[in-house]
Amino acid sequence: MDSISLVIVLLAALITPLIMARFHISMLPTAVVEILVGIILGPSLFNIVSDSNILSILSKIGVIVLLFLSGMEIDFSLFKPKSKNPSELEKKSNKNAPRFSSVQLAFMGYTTVIILSLILGYFCKLSGLFSDFWLASILFATISPGVVIAALKEKDVTGSAFGQTILLIAALGEVLLIFALTIYASVFGKDSKSLWLILILFVVAGFLLWWFKRFFKFSDQINKSTTQIDIRLAFFIIVLLSTIAVFVGSEDILGAFIGGMVYKLLQPSETTKDRLDSIGYGLFIPVFFIMSGVGLNVKELLSNPATLILIPVFFASYIISKLGLYPIFRLRFNKRNSLAGMALPSATITMVLAILQVAKGMKVITSQQSGAFLLAAIITCILGPLVFNKAFKVEPETYPKIKVNFFGVNLTTIPVAQQLSTGWYDVNVYTDNEEHYRSYNSQANVHLVDKLDPQFLIKNGYFDCDITVMAYFDSETSYELAKAAKKYGVRRVIARFENRDVLDQHKKELLDLGVEIYNNLSVNIAMLRELIEVPSTFKMIESNESVLHEVKLTNPSLANTTIKSLPFSNDITINEIFRDHQPLHPTGNTTLMLGDQIIFSAKKGTGIQIRNEFNPDE
Repeated sequence: MDSISLVIVLLAALITPLIMARFHISMLPTAVVEILVGIILGPSLFNIVSDSNILSILSKIGVIVLLFLSGMEIDFSLFKPKSKNPSELEKKSNKNAPRFSSVQLAFMGYTTVIILSLILGYFCKLSGLFSDFWLASILFATISPGVVIAALKEKDVTGSAFGQTILLIAALGEVLLIFALTIYASVFGKDSKSLWLILILFVVAGFLLWWFKRFFKFSDQINKSTTQIDIRLAFFIIVLLSTIAVFVGSEDILGAFIGGMVYKLLQPSETTKDRLDSIGYGLFIPVFFIMSGVGLNVKELLSNPATLILIPVFFASYIISKLGLYPIFRLRFNKRNSLAGMALPSATITMVLAILQVAKGMKVITSQQSGAFLLAAIITCILGPLVFNKAFKVEPETYPKIKVNFFGVNLTTIPVAQQLSTGWYDVNVYTDNEEHYRSYNSQANVHLVDKLDPQFLIKNGYFDCDITVMAYFDSETSYELAKAAKKYGVRRVIARFENRDVLDQHKKELLDLGVEIYNNLSVNIAMLRELIEVPSTFKMIESNESVLHEVKLTNPSLANTTIKSLPFSNDITINEIFRDHQPLHPTGNTTLMLGDQIIFSAKKGTGIQIRNEFNPDE
């Protein structure tokens, strides 16, 4: 029977995503569907799967691997402070910047979650519905990062201020609750030891981080299919830190979670993370979710009047604990998106499962109470993403447009300005020629300026933009304006030089400043060569359905990753790579390196997110 149960569970894990794909079930997280499948297979309905030693072991490994991979989801760059020496442009633009950053909103938002969860936990104890105040408070404060990430990726807003705020709230909900659960288990657990012993776990984690800090630079040279040394390191860290966590009186899931953070800080490649995801989500984690459903006897729960009261109470508590997020989101976002920002974090499942497993091991919760918490969490995972998808709407406040200022009106700048204006760009074209202004102001956002003196342009805010293009035929004018704009602090300055003598005279100075140079002849030559060598790319440019981007790879987690292994490989076409100023013609097996200058094409709406993945500091 044990073998038959194992076969049935593995078959269920196999066909569940196939059925979801066949019937287009995208509103429910896979974890929720797998729990529902477990409920169907278990005593709640067909009763054809029973818990066995091997399934119990696989399920236990599943929750540990899940927490390890959750630790790897923490994006530490979100907490990176801004530069202490901002440019002049940044100083000026900060006056119009949002009053609160994503980090500030996230900390304020999750503070309200903690406060409301404590109030709700106290209410449950006071009313006699659930006597464990601390456990209830921890459960009500949970957020499911997996559900959050999936929903944000579907809307393509993970790189926006809105998406980053929700991601940070989810990260805080995961990190802080793991530590809260550890303290709870250490204080109230029967096998608890001195709380200070947990410091040993962090000391070991710090030692692992220091000892293996150069591991991936070395392992790339020796790693092969028969060694998989990067995967061996991952499981060594999981087992070591989980064992130490138990030894010091904590929970193994804390060790696994910290192990995931350590492994993330070691900066593994995307290929390594994909293989770990394959192992976790290919075997252990679905078994854990399905067996969580098998262990839930819904018929018995619903036959108990006390449980029937607990389910709506716990569901309401999960929701109410997140209500404080709405006024926090309203500090920066509109009403609809603030509602969406409140609804999505209310969905919780993975952390609830982990916490309930610890609580059952400590024998501080009954099976009826555990089932009520779990059923209520499943309902939040149905309603939370549903409300988010209905309420959320992309607004300029969600994804601020890139501001591009053109200087010079001609047959090139006007069509380019028109096409850019249809995407995520705020385009302005400036000219000091009144005749040009009258001819083109009805075709694009053209403005007449009194003069082209750099100090006048700076004083009146014409250089307050992300990108400026100096497109005047007069090369001396382009030189003076480009130099002034770059010194002022414009992130990207593109300058036209038709006069070769002027360019040769100032080229080194401009390149040292970071000015990008072009002329019409070189552009036409490049386009003709592109038409001959890569006709599909030329057609893409001509059709205007996709957008070309150029970005420098600075994200260490994407370094030493093949193009075909990129998590967004299906969404982009990498056209060219420049490494050490030498062009490389990419294939799917080309390995990306830090510092690579990547030229890629992507559909409108996805390019900005992918640029942020390649270069988070851009």
